[in-house]
Amino acid sequence: MANPPAKKKLVLNAFVHQTPAHLNPGLFNYPGDQGRKYKDIKHWVNLAKKLEAAKFHCIFFADVLAGYDVYKGSLDPAVEAAAQFPSNDPLLSISAMAAATESIGFGVTSSTTYEQPYMLARRFSTLDHLTNGRVAWNVVTSYLESAAKNLGLETQVEHDERYRIADEYLDVTYKLWEGSWRDDAVLLPGGPGSPYADPTRVRKINHKGKYFNVPGPHITEPSPQRTPFIFQAGTSKAGKAFAAKHAEAIFLGGHTPELVRKSVDDIRKQATEQGRDGRSLKLIAAVLVIVAETVEAAQAKFQELVKYGNREGALALFGGFSGYDLNKYDDEQDVRFGDEPAVQTLVNNWASTVPGSENLKWNKKTIADYLIVGGMGVKIIGSVKTVADELERWAEVADVDGFNFKFATMPGTFDDIVELLVPELRKRGSFWDDYEVKGGTIRETLTGIPGNSRLSADHPGAKYTWKAGEEHFIHVKEKHSLSSATFEDDRDSKRQRTNHV
Repeated sequence: MANPPAKKKLVLNAFVHQTPAHLNPGLFNYPGDQGRKYKDIKHWVNLAKKLEAAKFHCIFFADVLAGYDVYKGSLDPAVEAAAQFPSNDPLLSISAMAAATESIGFGVTSSTTYEQPYMLARRFSTLDHLTNGRVAWNVVTSYLESAAKNLGLETQVEHDERYRIADEYLDVTYKLWEGSWRDDAVLLPGGPGSPYADPTRVRKINHKGKYFNVPGPHITEPSPQRTPFIFQAGTSKAGKAFAAKHAEAIFLGGHTPELVRKSVDDIRKQATEQGRDGRSLKLIAAVLVIVAETVEAAQAKFQELVKYGNREGALALFGGFSGYDLNKYDDEQDVRFGDEPAVQTLVNNWASTVPGSENLKWNKKTIADYLIVGGMGVKIIGSVKTVADELERWAEVADVDGFNFKFATMPGTFDDIVELLVPELRKRGSFWDDYEVKGGTIRETLTGIPGNSRLSADHPGAKYTWKAGEEHFIHVKEKHSLSSATFEDDRDSKRQRTNHV
């Protein structure tokens, strides 16, 4: 008899935000919740140590650049409920967490719309050095009107245009990270007067494009990964195309595995059409897990959490996510039958995934009730067995590789997952016993391949890699036929005579 196929070893990440409540407006008041400690570096260091002890792959940091002020045309509901407001920059805390840990990775959200690529490349290279290669970049294009206004624009850049900008933005960063310094540019220590690096192995990138002009060279020497591991979370047509081209892991939301499977298949297909191995992409689903010893205890725990939720804050979140203000609707009005087609479509699609939704009136209260703990997306509430069964079902039906666990309380939700759920998944063979590479890069950790710290050969950024021993720029130019973005010779005639051109 043939042996049954080995179970998929799940990727488990913690999905957090340096804010008092993240997707749980009002729950900073829940007994034992430590959301108010979001400003304390020891809080984040302790979380990183706890999750590494449980062998989590990564801590994934969400971020926003401004407040959710669509609901009631005011920021006040978000301020009162701490609905992703206030929010600190997660990048600044990562090095402290890395210093206290050895193997867990750190995914950091950063936007391509409001910052020059030269500066972002420097910061991520610095962080990749300080973490020994354990940093990932969650590439976003930003979606808040309030962010656009606070960062000097009258209104947002159009959606698909943001992705066109992002596409060129990543080309610039790839050139800086992969192609500005040759792999052997930094020299071994020598005697008195020995140089630190060979200047013939450091070049300008001379990028001249539609959106960016960046001469270079990269101011930071190559880090362990050079290019940080790339996450992306686009769900629109433009977003999926961007993810299929650039992402190494894709963060997906959804209410049912059947619906998520459609996105998974589409992204893998598009990646294959781009010349990449679509199966190599890691597809990670967002999920809120409320787990207890019994189903009844888990349900009771969830209902207790709901009591502390702030409905006005939940509606502020909805306004931020969707761009629509539900305050214009009467309290009892079913939003599905309003006069805004886009809102009707959004809520109808959402409601269709909820069991018994045909008997619900999808008014503001219903919408707030569904958002108040964990925001949009799937919520798995039950015993250890029922939750583990459901996660394994998602992995099979949706063909996802793992999960970004949201939290209801900090760190209570993660304590429950670590103490109750992880041992069950490990016992079933659905989660590893330990890191494949102790102290490895996040690319090694997420792919499970020792020594795999650099972009794969089929990734679009890999064509810019300047390997040890390669000629100055001609090899790159001829092999890859770069057009307006070609590496141009920036050496004077003396340097040209040294055959490094």
